[in-house]
Amino acid sequence: MTTENFKAQILQGIPKELPIKKTYPKITSRAPKRRDILSLEEKKLAIRNALRYFPADWHETLGKEFAEELNTLGRIYMYRFKPDYAIHARSIDAYPAKTAQAASIMLMIQNNLDPKVAQHPEELITYGGNGAVFQNWAQYLITMQYLATMTAEQTLHIYSGHPMGLFPSSKEAPRVVVTNGMMIPNYSKQNDWEKYNALGVTQYGQMTAGSYMYIGPQGIVHGTTITVLNAFRKVLKNDESAKGKIFLTSGLGGMSGAQTKAGNIAGCITICAEVNKAAAEKRHQQGWVNELLVDLDQLTKRAKQAMERNEAVSLGYIGNIVEVWEKFDQENLFIHLGSDQTSLHNPWSGGYYPVGLTFEESNLLMRTQPEDFKQKVQASLRRQVSAINKHAAKGTYFFDYGNAFLLEASRAGADIMANNGKDFRYSSYVQDILGPMCFDYGFGPFRWVCTSGDPMDLQNSDDIALRTMEEMLITAPPEIHQQMRDNIKWIREAASNNLVVGSQARILYADAEGRTKIAEAFNNAIKSGEITSPIVLGRDHHDVGGTDSPFRETSNIYDGSRFTADMAIQNVIGDSFRGATWVSIHNGGGVGWGEVINGGFGLVLDGSEDASRRLKSMLFYDVNNGISRRSWARNKEAIFAIKREMTRTPELKVTLPNLVEDELLERLF
Repeated sequence: MTTENFKAQILQGIPKELPIKKTYPKITSRAPKRRDILSLEEKKLAIRNALRYFPADWHETLGKEFAEELNTLGRIYMYRFKPDYAIHARSIDAYPAKTAQAASIMLMIQNNLDPKVAQHPEELITYGGNGAVFQNWAQYLITMQYLATMTAEQTLHIYSGHPMGLFPSSKEAPRVVVTNGMMIPNYSKQNDWEKYNALGVTQYGQMTAGSYMYIGPQGIVHGTTITVLNAFRKVLKNDESAKGKIFLTSGLGGMSGAQTKAGNIAGCITICAEVNKAAAEKRHQQGWVNELLVDLDQLTKRAKQAMERNEAVSLGYIGNIVEVWEKFDQENLFIHLGSDQTSLHNPWSGGYYPVGLTFEESNLLMRTQPEDFKQKVQASLRRQVSAINKHAAKGTYFFDYGNAFLLEASRAGADIMANNGKDFRYSSYVQDILGPMCFDYGFGPFRWVCTSGDPMDLQNSDDIALRTMEEMLITAPPEIHQQMRDNIKWIREAASNNLVVGSQARILYADAEGRTKIAEAFNNAIKSGEITSPIVLGRDHHDVGGTDSPFRETSNIYDGSRFTADMAIQNVIGDSFRGATWVSIHNGGGVGWGEVINGGFGLVLDGSEDASRRLKSMLFYDVNNGISRRSWARNKEAIFAIKREMTRTPELKVTLPNLVEDELLERLF
């Protein structure tokens, strides 16, 4: 297809003639069939809702088709309207648009839906089993048409995938405002998501799926690498290496597939179980898993061999993780680090597969006998926790990887609670590692995408980021030397680790000073022509100030405010008037519907003075909003960081906490 034909199809939006009905490709990763949760009247409403996108003379044909989708898949995806052109991140100049900002957003949307990037691209799901960019293909077509025609004085408002419309605004306003799953609190349980998503009125945007900022598994590779490195630092002596030490976990699909790659970079033995053979084989083909095994005895033998040889290797096991935990206990095989990254934010619809059932049996049971499936999932969690506890008694350091493992295990009645009956016996990885070691200091997942699609632009941006961080390290305080050294090593080796999937993108952890200096250097390089096209800046919502998540991002907040969501809301509002190109606020990303509120942004750098002004204002607030909240919660690392920032930036005035002696409180009651 020529560029002109591609542009014409984008500009067309909903086609004028009814397209021919499509059949799903046979070789593809399909989303699980969702539960048949709607009543008869609700199904009629779902069809009525879907048909409002189309002219009345199509309703007879499409009504039958959408009813079939709803009855067989549990959702209306409108697959007939999936465009015929290949969906992937093109060069920015391939998109029909009146502004570089709009074209950049179109590029990012297509990157999220690229079959090489997305988990279930036919159903518009990027990762996590249910992290959707849009609910259906009509929403995609209309959104792309709006972006192609918008001016620099219009804003597109997206309601859970639905393009509500272009509204007059100003050049200073965001070009797009996205909300996903923003439910009234009393309607934010798991069944509510199933019901209202099936009705076509809301969606689960995950974190970076519904905000157009996913860059493939590279993002989570970096975070996992930082986590694993620091986890080993907690359990090993200063002179010990991670080589020959086991990190046992599960999940090779979507974001969890990054674990084996991160383990290789960290230099340990990573053993990762995955019940979906196709997902495991995909990671092996990508080179992210060194070896695949299907026999539990062979896995045990190979693990022992790797330990004896002090190897750094990743072993994928096609089978259930519960059996691995139990087998390694029987064999007395010592595990230094243990975790789990199955999608337990979505436990009843394909996020977790119970032991004792095959992958195919589970997929059938979750739809036909959902209550029976739920019981099997909870029994499996109890059995898994029992095995983990045996290893922990031998010295294994187990941590929750932010996938709601501890939360769902507790709801299943597993032996997961601490002696006080209130806390979990294991910590979240944020609570123990990323919170005090990174987020409180302002370090988080800063990322960028080169819109030219040229690998040379990415290499130049890597070099710029490396030079900037090396210069900053010279004068950085000792408290953040480790964070900076880890990220200097990461960016120096990034190209050799073959992390790019889809767009030419990169990630590293940096604080507000680092993000601003790197971004300003990028903007200057675009202005001079060293980088040939605009760069999109963003981050994971999983960051210093973007997310209020009591069992993950804010799990190390101990002043009682971890169940509040002021920080995430303030983050998105604050970013929106300080220069963000687009902003997004979501319910449920990462740990589950009703469990978290998280916000994100995108910012386009085009080499202009305007971009320079925006990046300095917005990036500064985006990070320091989070540090200030963390410092008010009395986190000592955050208090250090915000005091340092106020010295560096006299215009910043933050309310600091006065600390109270424990002895005083003990005398009061």
